[in-house]
Amino acid sequence: MNWDQIEGNWREFKGKARVKWGELTDDELDKVEGRRTELAGLIQQKYGKTREEAEKEIDGWLNNH
Repeated sequence: MNWDQIEGNWREFKGKARVKWGELTDDELDKVEGRRTELAGLIQQKYGKTREEAEKEIDGWLNNH
């Protein structure tokens, strides 16, 4: 699956992202609107990760869907 598919179906994947990154609120995920860069920024902020770590987590999550 590629990121365009996730972005296009964000409503469906938003719940799955919420399960993966439980500290992110529904409002925050609504604002992301499927944009990978913004999701990575939120993960960095909430979990104290580097950009590279956040991107790796997103890649792992993407590969499982």
